[in-house]
Amino acid sequence: MKRREFITLLGVAGAAWPLAARAQQPRRQPIVGFMGSTTAAAGGPLIAAFATRLRELGWVEGRNVGIEYRWAEGRSERYAEIVAEFVRLNVDVILTHNTPTVLVAKQATTTIPIVFATAGDPVGSGLVASLALPGGNVTGLSSQTSEVAGKRLELLREVVPSLRRFAILANVGSSFPLLDAREAEAAGRKLGMEGTLYDVRRAQDITAAFDALKGHDEALYVAADPLVTANQIRINTLALGARLPSMHEVRELVATGGLMSYGSNWPSLFRRAADFVDKILRGTKPADIPVEQPVKFDLVINLITAKAIGLTVPPALLARADEVIE
Repeated sequence: MKRREFITLLGVAGAAWPLAARAQQPRRQPIVGFMGSTTAAAGGPLIAAFATRLRELGWVEGRNVGIEYRWAEGRSERYAEIVAEFVRLNVDVILTHNTPTVLVAKQATTTIPIVFATAGDPVGSGLVASLALPGGNVTGLSSQTSEVAGKRLELLREVVPSLRRFAILANVGSSFPLLDAREAEAAGRKLGMEGTLYDVRRAQDITAAFDALKGHDEALYVAADPLVTANQIRINTLALGARLPSMHEVRELVATGGLMSYGSNWPSLFRRAADFVDKILRGTKPADIPVEQPVKFDLVINLITAKAIGLTVPPALLARADEVIE
């Protein structure tokens, strides 16, 4: 072979090597941005439910999917920071929960798909156009918590038949807790009860609220919110000290000392959210995935708390409970 032909051959081969190398490079694995509104400790059961279902669907963290976990720790100013980081990372889908976090995520990006594992009123809050046709880049699961405010008060009255006045602890600076508080007030009036709203927008507002309600209210209705969840131990401790029976929307706050909860099962919603994420990672657009509603609500009762505040829970109510903590 002549020297010129040999050099030409080397040049052609050299040009081909980068192409071959690029063809053999593995494709970037998809990344899920998981934004928790509370803490990693509080979100443990939710992560477990989500990750377990993802594995069942063929997505194994670290093998063919990456998950970036971020926690707001009950601080609303962290939402925008976390979403901005996810946008910089160019994640393939954002998974979050609670109406405020979803609203921030939706405002930050119109291109990255967003799945909410829980949201109280996704249509009323402007997260989606409708449940059947969400439109845009957002879809997920509605927890319908405000719509059962009347049922929660009825359950409270079964434990405290003489109940006439109740306190509503809510962060009214956030859209959904405000909606829930209004629903509770209206439901209370229909039941012949008076609900007094106590606004808690910062952790330091909680103690002041309890100082104000002492001697006036006979029970406590707690509207779900990241701030409330992050400060659940303080809230439950103060309620116990005031000997107030408390009603919550999720089991997690009853496990840490609240009296009762009635609402959708959050771990089951996060498990179902994995199916939404799976569809999106396989190419389905969020706009084409209808928002789902819970088909079952759990009643959870903490008998340890009932005994501590001197309450006897009727046997008929205990028999209807999905879980009794004792």
